[in-house]
Amino acid sequence: MIRNLAFTKKGTIRRNLPLEHLEDEEIAWYWVDFHTPDEGESSLLDSHFHFHPLAIEDCLHLLQRPKLEHYGDTHFFVVHALTDDIDEAEEVNLFLTERFLVTYHRAGVPELEEAWKKVAAEQGLAEKGPLLAAYTVIDKLVDGYFPRVYELEDRLDEMESNVTNKTIETLMNEVFAVRSSLLKLRRTIVPMRDLLYRIINSQRIRSLETHLYYFTDIYDHLLKLTEMVESNREMTAELRDSYLSLNSNRMNTIMKTLTVITTVFMPLSFLAGVYGMNFAYMPELQWKGGYYAVLGIMAVLGGGMIIWFLRKGWFR
Repeated sequence: MIRNLAFTKKGTIRRNLPLEHLEDEEIAWYWVDFHTPDEGESSLLDSHFHFHPLAIEDCLHLLQRPKLEHYGDTHFFVVHALTDDIDEAEEVNLFLTERFLVTYHRAGVPELEEAWKKVAAEQGLAEKGPLLAAYTVIDKLVDGYFPRVYELEDRLDEMESNVTNKTIETLMNEVFAVRSSLLKLRRTIVPMRDLLYRIINSQRIRSLETHLYYFTDIYDHLLKLTEMVESNREMTAELRDSYLSLNSNRMNTIMKTLTVITTVFMPLSFLAGVYGMNFAYMPELQWKGGYYAVLGIMAVLGGGMIIWFLRKGWFR
């Protein structure tokens, strides 16, 4: 589907004009959106707009890293939108000139829909030009990153508060799942941050100076997002280390308990072994009370060792 908004020099908005009419003198500038285009519609990038083949190739092929390329007077942006699946990103391509903005995306992007409605409803855009529309698109896409980061923060807070209610295997699996999602988020946010840095320092985009503070605001948001992602990654590392330390402490407690029990039974096993030897002429074997005497000695030895260990604090 191809749709467009045309802003006339009189300040009115005209919708979904034939592409040939967008070049009329009464049109100040226009925005054409390729929304999930088919093959025939995609061919218009070349046959009608005559964009550079490399830029068209980036639109039609695999997911590209966020970037900015200049092809003469046409500025080509690759930006990313996060989908409902927090681990995936959707590519949105922008072609910007002083005359028009063209957006191209192969799937529905809710944030771009919001930008479309905002631009269509805003007054006075005929004078502001397509650069402000491009800002609106990028701003909405970046705003869509925050809920994903907050969602991961909430998961981390929940994991931290439920440490004692889950097994170490479950906790470790959750930590590594969140850490993996943060890494994938970082692969989108950091390149977007670098892209905005290039935009605000670009000398080739005309009229950027008048709108520089808009793009600087997006850059500040991306800096904040980067810090949040890095902070959460550090938190996952700390949780992982805490879980490993907790598991190690549990193992040490178990080993200490087993060691104490083994130590208590060592002398008892020695006595039982001595009197279990099958020699005919061993002393004390003919005592009538020998069995009870040995049991008593064993009880005294075991009880005494337990009391001694308790005083030493080995059972704590």
